[in-house]
Amino acid sequence: MSRIGNKAITLPTGVEVSQEGTIVTVKGPKGTLSREISSQIAMSVTDNTVAFSRESDDNKTKALHGTTRANVANMVEGVSTGFTKTLKLVGVGYRAAKSGSKLTLAVGYSHPVNFEEREDLTVDVPDALTIKIAGISKQRVGDLAAEIRAVRSPEPYKGKGIRYEGEIVRRKEGKTGK
Repeated sequence: MSRIGNKAITLPTGVEVSQEGTIVTVKGPKGTLSREISSQIAMSVTDNTVAFSRESDDNKTKALHGTTRANVANMVEGVSTGFTKTLKLVGVGYRAAKSGSKLTLAVGYSHPVNFEEREDLTVDVPDALTIKIAGISKQRVGDLAAEIRAVRSPEPYKGKGIRYEGEIVRRKEGKTGK
C-alpha cells in the first residue's frame, strides 16, 4: 500500500488539471506545466481533487504510484505558489553579480564564472553573497541551484564555497603539528 500515492491532491482555486492519454497538464495563475506519467497509473479528477490508482501490486508499480502523485502535487504547488532556492556564498572575496540576464560569480578562480538566466526561471541577487532562484518547476529550480553550487561546493576544512541556505557543512579538524 502506497501511503503517498493514496493521498488525494486538493486543488487550490484557479488551478486546473487535465489529462490527454499519458500527458498531464496543470494550469494555474503562475503558468502551465506538462508531464508524462506512466500508463500503469490511473488518474481521476473530480471537483477540486485529483486521485491516483494503480493496476497491480508489484514493487515497480507501487513505486510509480507514489512518485507520480508527488510529481503532480509539485506541479500543482508550482503553478499556484512557485518554488524558490536560496544559495549563500561563503569565502573571502566571493561575490555574485547580475547584469541583464547574466549571473557572474567570483569564487576564487582566476576567471569569473558566468551563467545565463533560463527562460522559465528568475535569478535574483539581493546582495553580493546571496543568490535566489525562483520558478514554477521544482525540478528546474533545483537543477539550476545544483549547477551553480557545483561551481564551488563547500569544502570541509574552512567551510568556503557555495551552499544552500540552511545547509550544514560538517567541518574537519585540520593538521596538528608536533
